[in-house]
Amino acid sequence: MIINIVNIKAIQVAALEHVGSPEKLEQSIETFREWRKESGYSPVAKKRTFGVAHSNPEARPVQKFHFDICGEVDVTVSDNAYGVTNKEIPAGRYAKLRHSGSLGSINLKVNAIYRNWLPGTQECKRDSPVFFEYLNIGDEAQDRELITDIYFPLK
Repeated sequence: MIINIVNIKAIQVAALEHVGSPEKLEQSIETFREWRKESGYSPVAKKRTFGVAHSNPEARPVQKFHFDICGEVDVTVSDNAYGVTNKEIPAGRYAKLRHSGSLGSINLKVNAIYRNWLPGTQECKRDSPVFFEYLNIGDEAQDRELITDIYFPLK
């Protein structure tokens, strides 16, 4: 694993919260895509796309799974029928790891940071969620061609 320590500034995002079964996440993603098309904040408009993992999809009970689907914005999101609200990805230090391929296997890399990399360092996890930046999600890339940066919060 090639991990870089980076400092990022806070990122203002429009977010749709998904709380419930991980199997129903795709429905929430579709809702967010519709909002992005309508609002003009799509990846085609060069706005970055993120996912914020407030909990592990493997955790039980699955009804408590919490994941925010996010898109970068530079204005305040107005009230809308989609349930999209304003949020912020926190500034700070992060361990950054690039993942290539299916999002179905990304959790293996997050677990490897926790179990393999972190114990062998002087680093400590900060009380903040792991987040993902989807670098080519709007480019119609095939699942195996996806490129995603994983950001693991550090103190």
